[in-house]
Amino acid sequence: MPKQRLVILFGGKSAEHEVSIQSASSVVSALNTKKYDIIPIAISKAGKWLSTEKSRALLPAGKFQKPVSSSKQLSKIDVVFPVLHGPYGEDGTMQGMLEILGVPYVGAGVMASAVGMDKGVSKILFESAGLNIVPWLSFLASEWKSEKDELVGDIEKRLPYPVFIKPIDLGSSVGITKAHNRKELLKGIRLALSYGGEVIVERGVNAHEIECSVLGNENPKASVPGEVVASREFYSYEAKYTDEKSDLIIPAKLTKAVTAKIQSAAIIAFKAIKCSGMARVDFLIDRKTNKIYINEVNTIPGFTKISMYTKLWQASGVGYSVLLDKLIKLAIQRHKLRSTKSGSNENIVSLKDIYNKKLLGRKDD
Repeated sequence: MPKQRLVILFGGKSAEHEVSIQSASSVVSALNTKKYDIIPIAISKAGKWLSTEKSRALLPAGKFQKPVSSSKQLSKIDVVFPVLHGPYGEDGTMQGMLEILGVPYVGAGVMASAVGMDKGVSKILFESAGLNIVPWLSFLASEWKSEKDELVGDIEKRLPYPVFIKPIDLGSSVGITKAHNRKELLKGIRLALSYGGEVIVERGVNAHEIECSVLGNENPKASVPGEVVASREFYSYEAKYTDEKSDLIIPAKLTKAVTAKIQSAAIIAFKAIKCSGMARVDFLIDRKTNKIYINEVNTIPGFTKISMYTKLWQASGVGYSVLLDKLIKLAIQRHKLRSTKSGSNENIVSLKDIYNKKLLGRKDD
């Protein structure tokens, strides 16, 4: 059986650029080179698509076929694996381009990616699906500039301290702070706005942080849940990626009934945004009331060596390499189904043409 030609897209323009490189390195290390010809394509922080040679240098050596020209490598692609976190990769923009190209790709489609990235829109859909959400409000940078005092008053009236302040469309805990008073609130809002044009503020909950992985298309399955015990006051970027002191309890120490509720809610959330392929769904369980709140859905969860998505599936009996095989198969199945419905399997334009920037004006590196 011939190898499948698999493009790994990573890097990107978002603040999660470095996390994406870590995730891509882990994915490449786990892929079976007897099944796949791996073609790495990195996107720089400035949005430049790097050559395969420069992209290869960012990842573990020894996993790639003998180097050939980028044009020849990209002349026929079987599937694309976007390992891109945050805006311009996880928010539907890259998925839209791949849809236009007619190329199978791993993970959620355009709408689910866009909705999953927007914490405000997704909360509305979760609530409409019957899931519990914490009280929240959001505002634009322009509103903050003209209505600062009114917004602060509204926040303090509706959301007692502590509160969490987040950029509305970033992941990996980038730009998130916890505020215990007005001074910290103002500082946190300034930080969040430095990453984008909209901020969401949520009521803080003294809670167990529970995560559950979902895998599938029309009939998704949920993994065993796991609990994050953060090394800091909350699961910040530093607690996730730098200090290596956070603890992951897998499976989480939950009753069978609560475990079943988490798994059911994860699938409901997955379907609520019409997700496909994969997602990690994050929950909060109030330590006092035991009420379960959904926090968010991550449509391209971290794939680093310490990431929960893969660890939860390993604990559920699906190893890393097998998981990657399943995701790639799901991508191809979804593409075939959509192509059949649209009446065509033909690419509108080729990935090679996009990569060579015949449409985007690219010059050789």
